[in-house]
Amino acid sequence: MKKRLGLVYGGKSAEHEVSLSTARAVTQAVDLEKYEVVPVYITYDGEWRKGKSLQSPVETLEELRLKGDGGNKPDSIHDFLNGGTDDLDVVFPLLHGTNGEDGTVQGLFEVLNVPYVGNGVLASSAGMDKVVMKQLFAQAGLKQVPYVHFIRTGWVSGQQQLVDKMEQELGWPMFVKPANLGSSVGISKATDRKSLIEAVEMALKFDRKIIVEQGVTAREIEMGVMGNDEPLCSVSGEIKPVAAFYDYEAKYKDGNTTLAIPAEVTENVEKTMEDIAVRAFKVLDCSGLVRADFFVTTENEVLINEVNTMPGFTPTSMFPLLWQKTGVTYPELIDQLIELAVERHVEKQKIQYTMD
Repeated sequence: MKKRLGLVYGGKSAEHEVSLSTARAVTQAVDLEKYEVVPVYITYDGEWRKGKSLQSPVETLEELRLKGDGGNKPDSIHDFLNGGTDDLDVVFPLLHGTNGEDGTVQGLFEVLNVPYVGNGVLASSAGMDKVVMKQLFAQAGLKQVPYVHFIRTGWVSGQQQLVDKMEQELGWPMFVKPANLGSSVGISKATDRKSLIEAVEMALKFDRKIIVEQGVTAREIEMGVMGNDEPLCSVSGEIKPVAAFYDYEAKYKDGNTTLAIPAEVTENVEKTMEDIAVRAFKVLDCSGLVRADFFVTTENEVLINEVNTMPGFTPTSMFPLLWQKTGVTYPELIDQLIELAVERHVEKQKIQYTMD
């Protein structure tokens, strides 16, 4: 019997298009002899659509929209995902950003008791909010770059004081980020007060909470982590953007970036990153997959930047490339993540919810 695999993609998010690219890639790699793949498209407005099972890989993003938007608008999300003969055995949420990797849709799957690939509610929400994530990392003693954070109302009422604080505590340059977005959306580099104010105003278009980090002279190195209770690490990979930093354009549009896999680092640095990556994974109670991002200074000090609980997942994205170089192909990676989802779901069924 084939497993009925629901691919959930799109979403009410600034990363909608990134999600579609990921979903297209998965349809082209997943074994259709092993899985009955059901496309589930979430529109920009947040409406859920369910298409007919795929008979072949999807070639274009527009085709992907049409496949998922089969006119089947559910009367009940429960019946939609978990009802009758159309039960989905496991869901693969290929959603990036807000309403996708922030714990919201994971909470829905938990309530419906549907097995799903990837991180749970806590890990997803904490990993999405860069401020909360960094506070948890600090509590665990993981080294990070200095940062300042604030919310929109704080900026409106105390812009001058915040600019003074950041200039004094962080120095130039700084990196300004929305706290709750990925894929480098809304991130800018600031080199003076004028560009800092402009960067904050731009970031506030995407989130009410902003984090500003000290710029460091360091290599950007990433590592894949996969598993549940006993996660394993991939080889490391280095990002070498031609631009000033690894922004959205470099990631998804102009291709103006070189990836070195494996990264040329010492054995001690590699082991340090592995240790920190696993510790970060466990601090957030992660499951399934994570990409851990590091800064490695010229003195070989390792600083954790962040973890991404739903990293880019096309064959040319860093996470799948890291595992490919570790010996796990893209189709095998999909299989392993589905197996981990089922394993975690089975383990959760052991929890007792009555006092008997």
